Amino acid sequence: MRGLDYVLPLRWSRDDGLGELTAYLRRVSQHARVVVVDGSPPELFERHARAWRGVAAVHVRPDPGLDFLNGKVDGVTTGMRRARSERVVIADDDVRYDALSLARVRDLLGEADLVRPHNYYRPLPWRARWDTARTLLNRAFGADYPGTFGVRRSTFLRMGGYDGDVLFENLELIRTVRAHGGRELRPRDLFVRRLPPGSGRFRAQRVWQAYDDLAQPARMALFLAVLPALGAALLLGRHRAALAGAFVVVLLAETGRRRGGGRRVYPFTSALLAPGWVLERGVCSWLALAARVTGRGIPYWGRRIHLAAHSARRLRRVSRAAAARSRCGSARPCATRHRTA
Repeated sequence: MRGLDYVLPLRWSRDDGLGELTAYLRRVSQHARVVVVDGSPPELFERHARAWRGVAAVHVRPDPGLDFLNGKVDGVTTGMRRARSERVVIADDDVRYDALSLARVRDLLGEADLVRPHNYYRPLPWRARWDTARTLLNRAFGADYPGTFGVRRSTFLRMGGYDGDVLFENLELIRTVRAHGGRELRPRDLFVRRLPPGSGRFRAQRVWQAYDDLAQPARMALFLAVLPALGAALLLGRHRAALAGAFVVVLLAETGRRRGGGRRVYPFTSALLAPGWVLERGVCSWLALAARVTGRGIPYWGRRIHLAAHSARRLRRVSRAAAARSRCGSARPCATRHRTA
């Protein structure tokens, strides 16, 4: 498959999945030019280099001039700089494309600046079924936030990359592309497999993902209202109202499961688990709000990130200012930090 680069930002503290990832990269390299930007400790970096010696992949460190709080953005930015093709797939280390989904993203990038697929988990341990409820509810109201995007390289370079000092870097990238006038496609029938998180990572993600909602105030307010609403219903003896609310959540999740032919990849059990997931998010939203109000933020690789993502309005203002500088002949080079706060 010509005209496609595959950028993998990587940062591992252990190598349990090295064999499986190596086999995957070998398959992907048959369809795209692979760029692995590896921010792992030196001993792991060298082990990766030996393992991937027979794989057609570029294996590099993040550029030394980059030092975002969210290190994944260092990897993405370095990879986009090293890419050669106009059409680029960016994917987390747990994303598993096949040839058809890669070709679909490549083709869609002919008409869009950013392509937003939908992830599904395989295999399906209980924690994957539980987290899939989040995906289904997101699909019911629009689209999920996947671990992979298709991005036009020229658009990425023209907008100067995106700010990596945020926790919800996926939303930051989406909003930055939109702020610079880029076109986004969200095909609901474009499914890309994802490996389920381990139990430790799954536990760590509960408050982390709730903290992301601080970048979407209406969504955050909705989840903060879950516990008070449920408590009031139970105290007032309105058990039927509580059950009706749970039934509505299941219907919404099932709506998301059916859109775009999702029934072939999303299990019905995840729709049934959706009320439990909403209750969990209600609890974690209060914990996330406490972390924000007290200034603790969220720990990330030895650092703490306080900002979930910048608002779309703020990013549009930054984009207009950058365009004005460009017209004056003082544009900054690619991948400078977007100091918006």
